[in-house]
Amino acid sequence: MRVIAGSARGFKLRSVPGDSTRPITDRAKESLFSILGDWVVDARLLDLFGGTGAVGIEALSREAAFVQFIDRNRQAVETIRANLAHCNVAEFAQVLQGDSFAFLEGYRGEPFDIVFIAPPQYQELWTRALLLVDGRPEMLSEDGIAIVQIDPREDQAVPLQNLVEYDRRRYGSVLLLFYEKATDGQE
Repeated sequence: MRVIAGSARGFKLRSVPGDSTRPITDRAKESLFSILGDWVVDARLLDLFGGTGAVGIEALSREAAFVQFIDRNRQAVETIRANLAHCNVAEFAQVLQGDSFAFLEGYRGEPFDIVFIAPPQYQELWTRALLLVDGRPEMLSEDGIAIVQIDPREDQAVPLQNLVEYDRRRYGSVLLLFYEKATDGQE
């Protein structure tokens, strides 16, 4: 696992000890950031279920303004902090050890441009997190998006009120789902 582009290009990232996390593949991450392009520059990103921090660190390497990482696993939090320091981007990030759902329910800060949701697999945690983001549209900036990373076998319809799926991409065992705020006439 490595940083693909930007100021930390080529830096190798530590893995979280054990098998509690499923890092995004380099292929899927490269494709994700190809899709996002320059839009990530100066963006505020929320990386829920942060794991190794690979997505948020890639964003920071590509000049994102700020990344908020959340993970309840102590080893994941330590891994994210070590990877941020190793890549020289820690000053643009905040890492919290805690429950992602509680964070979403209680958040009262600046809106995010990107909310990245990649929880442990096969527990339907992604639907719960997406529904919380959907219920708090003020968490997203005007043009903000939510991106979900799941295994394709987890795919299911989610009854959303404020968000609408606008794209999906599959890279082997990684499915990326993209959501934006619904506009009038869009469901």
